[in-house]
Amino acid sequence: MDANEVVFEAVMEMEGERIDKCISNYLNALSRSYIQKIIKDGNVLVNDIVVKANYRVRVDDKVQFMIPKSVEPDILAQDIALDILYEDQDLLIVNKPKNMVVHPAPGHYEGTLVNAVLYHCHGALSGINGVMRPGVVHRIDKDTTGSLIICKNDKTHNAIAALLKTHDITRTYRAIVFGVVKEDEGTISAPIGRHPTDRKKMAVNEKNGKHAVTHYKVLERFSGYTYVECRLETGRTHQIRVHMASIGHPLLGDSTYTNQKAPYKLEGQTLHAMTIGFVHPEFNKYMEFEAPLPEYFIKLLETLRLK
Repeated sequence: MDANEVVFEAVMEMEGERIDKCISNYLNALSRSYIQKIIKDGNVLVNDIVVKANYRVRVDDKVQFMIPKSVEPDILAQDIALDILYEDQDLLIVNKPKNMVVHPAPGHYEGTLVNAVLYHCHGALSGINGVMRPGVVHRIDKDTTGSLIICKNDKTHNAIAALLKTHDITRTYRAIVFGVVKEDEGTISAPIGRHPTDRKKMAVNEKNGKHAVTHYKVLERFSGYTYVECRLETGRTHQIRVHMASIGHPLLGDSTYTNQKAPYKLEGQTLHAMTIGFVHPEFNKYMEFEAPLPEYFIKLLETLRLK
């Protein structure tokens, strides 16, 4: 089979779904818009017949789609310093700094993590997510710091995406939240989807949201704030920010999900992707990496301890 060809049989849970949504749920490393482009170009077949995006999937349908070979991205490779936690021939783990966008988008075509890794890897990155997101299999927000996997080839990209889909990647974050969390630990299980009135935001959405689970543990309590560790079971957009806000403890510095003002000079939410662990697809052994807390986070903790 061609390395860029994917084939699967539709199961009961997929019955009646649009083909573009079905593929998006099956392989969430691909954006919905990119999938729709693949369909429009005639690269998706059901039972060996080319289909359109509005095709409704039936149980036992054989879905086959071809991901076009990656093309040389028209994105500037920039010599930007990277904090690399690990690297081999298949992937690298980077510690993303604050105020850095992961991939190019309107308003941010330069200075992104993709610009930096294109230079570092001499363009040798996976192409599955399209020319704007080479190597990107998952992402963290601009103002969130910490560990991120970058894939150098499509085989590794597919393997890591599959681990993400089955929740077999360890992802723990450190955060400082408003208020004193009473329980020493807990689990938030609440579906996350688009905010019903503000499309730029996510929200707990019982009607249209996707299954989302966050486990949290208190590390330290201060006067009016709590230092917590959050472990992702799923990986929805803004998951920790939305979930913690939903239980009355929004992240300190998060202007999107709280109106509470932070009495400290912060650039966005205090959230750090500390640990990432997974079974390496080539070596078949579990590997775990830890991104040290950024300096601003350490200083903030020291300030809170003195209150």
